[in-house]
Amino acid sequence: MAENDFNLLPLLDYINPATVDYQTWINVGMALKHEGYTASDWDNWSQNDSRYKKFECFKKWDTFNEEAGTIVTGATITQLAKENGWVSQSGYDSENAHELGWTDTIDRDYRVIDKDWIEGKEIHEPTIWNPVQEIIKYLETLFEAGENVGYVTKCYPKTDDKTGKIVKWLPTKGAYDRTAGELIQLLQECNGDIGGVLGDYHEEAGAWIRFNPMDGKGAKNENVTDFRYALVESDSMPIDKQNAIYKELELPIAALVHSGNKSLHAIVKVDAKNYEEYRNRVNYLYKICQKNGIIVDTQNKNPSRLSRMPGFIRNGQKQFLVDTNIGKADWDEWYQYIEDLNDDLPDPEGLADSWDNLPELVPELIKGVLRQGHKMLIAGPSKAGKSFALIEMSIAIAEGKKWLGWDCTQGRVLYVNLELDRPSALHRFRDVYQAMELPPQNIQNIDIWNLRGKTVPMDKLAPKLIRRALKKNYIAVIIDPIYKVLTGDENSADQMAHFTNQFDKVATELGSSVIYCHHHSKGSQGGKKSMDRASGSGVFARDPDALIDLVELEVSEELLTQRLNQAACEVYKQALQERNNSYYQQNVGLDDLLSPAQMRTHFEKGIPDVMARAPYVDKLEEVRNKVQIATAWRVEGTLREFAKFKPVNMWFSYPVHALDETGVLADIQLDDDKPGWMKAKETRKKNAKEDKKQKLIEFDEAIENANFGEPPSKEDVAEYLGISVKTVTRRLNSSKKYWFDKNSNSIKEKGQDHKNVVVSE
Repeated sequence: MAENDFNLLPLLDYINPATVDYQTWINVGMALKHEGYTASDWDNWSQNDSRYKKFECFKKWDTFNEEAGTIVTGATITQLAKENGWVSQSGYDSENAHELGWTDTIDRDYRVIDKDWIEGKEIHEPTIWNPVQEIIKYLETLFEAGENVGYVTKCYPKTDDKTGKIVKWLPTKGAYDRTAGELIQLLQECNGDIGGVLGDYHEEAGAWIRFNPMDGKGAKNENVTDFRYALVESDSMPIDKQNAIYKELELPIAALVHSGNKSLHAIVKVDAKNYEEYRNRVNYLYKICQKNGIIVDTQNKNPSRLSRMPGFIRNGQKQFLVDTNIGKADWDEWYQYIEDLNDDLPDPEGLADSWDNLPELVPELIKGVLRQGHKMLIAGPSKAGKSFALIEMSIAIAEGKKWLGWDCTQGRVLYVNLELDRPSALHRFRDVYQAMELPPQNIQNIDIWNLRGKTVPMDKLAPKLIRRALKKNYIAVIIDPIYKVLTGDENSADQMAHFTNQFDKVATELGSSVIYCHHHSKGSQGGKKSMDRASGSGVFARDPDALIDLVELEVSEELLTQRLNQAACEVYKQALQERNNSYYQQNVGLDDLLSPAQMRTHFEKGIPDVMARAPYVDKLEEVRNKVQIATAWRVEGTLREFAKFKPVNMWFSYPVHALDETGVLADIQLDDDKPGWMKAKETRKKNAKEDKKQKLIEFDEAIENANFGEPPSKEDVAEYLGISVKTVTRRLNSSKKYWFDKNSNSIKEKGQDHKNVVVSE
């Protein structure tokens, strides 16, 4: 016996040797030897199996050599016993206790039924049996008419080396070059002669079929064209119990076939897109079966595996179709059913229990907008400066300052940079700090995780992020941008729900807010609600606790000119105050402060030294450039925890956003918010402008080509354009580019033989 006092032998009572496969039987023996038990202990347990052979345990025992192979410990026996109902008497299982790794999952039981209380459901051989119809129904259930089917009727015997007796029949490679449609048609016309269609077979052996469609070129896994089905089979328990458990589990079975021997072959719908997904789904399927008492033959995992074909005799017994399309409709429905039965959700709680002792609300991170531990999405079009807004937010939280006018709680921030290389990211933070005119007094509150070129999907990134951030006390995790870690189709609600759930995991585990940005959908955004502007499924906008949406405002020429004038006046004012304040006090009136022309005159008079004016001239150019490149934005929001805020208007001039303190942006309407008459007026104005531009282009072309490159007459141009001479005259009179030379009766460019402008008659 092992050195510790834990006795494994009572656990063997929970493991029926008749229900385990060969490898499991070997593993039990190796585990007993490793833990110091005897071959007799293994032999005594094995005698409960009809396959037991005297002295076999003792022969195998001597071959177990841990140095030559993998060590199997007593934990194997413990696990097998647990799967069959044994429960440890102590709450703590030291046998299997270990520290959880970051990639570990907390497995759920997945035990849906208690096999010890399941009553078997008997299956009787059909007395009225039509083999041809059995095969046709099987083919119609599993295959499309144009899909190739692999099947085997020819086989060869495997004999015992000592006795020479046939032990079992083994299938050959078989046929795979005909489609289901061809086979069905031939079977319908065969008058019961199945052998004439599929080939003669040995009644001692029966026949086999591959349950997934093939490509007609071979019979291996690489020849499978659609990973549609998997085989569940168990030779280690009574058929009536197999039938009962299959149905209790609601397996999505396409076809259930009696093998003509000791098992039912369940052809289960797995509907995998590729081989990798097939493997994962089959592993999950087998795990659920094993957890619920079915000792699955794991050799059946391959998608090209053979299964028993109904409609044949096998050693005096029928291979027949028991049922088709039973259980759940498909894999997804069954998977959800199993997961729902095994959820780890909290129980409902009565409101009365907390009514007089309500919990404290979570503190606010951004006052009136977002609470700590909640999620925020910033949505906007390209070039809205979303990344800069997130950096501004990082700085505002780190320094305890305002962000877009909202107070921020001071704390530590993790900025997950997925887009910029490390130098660019670090420079951008410094540039924004300087543009915000904030001294970097608390930069130790900002951590940057640079992952450009190293990104993984969000469901893989989330646990890594949690591990690194767990003890850092971040109050905000900012992820920029999320398209880099997006998994699945952004227009698929279920896939995006899974994606956004990863943010919940991060927020829950860290207790910090998760803030991220996403782009707008295509097209005009003005007439949409803020939550409908983000690209992709509506899950994106409806999932976060706060949605901040940026929409660009159209700046008119008048407003741009006004801002340029204001900027120029401010520069001139600053120059005079710094260089000649007495002149400024005595000569500059309030009206002058609104006129860039007047201020320029004062600037030149008050500061006559050109060299003294030079820095301000340079600054004026810089300020003008900033005004010209600045874009106007309106911030709207949808909040779960707070009342909706009034729209916030701001300017974005690289690299920061600045609130519109003057209120000039408040009057600008979004395109789709404008009344119809205003849209019509703007459209007419725009069309007239474009029409005028087009006519100028046509006029230029006519003058150039109407007389083969020579200056044309009015008549030449009129004929070229298909208009009257009077119309040509009107266009000449309004032209700033051409004039009419009476002497040569031709139209010329101004400056070409042009001394006096001659008005056309």
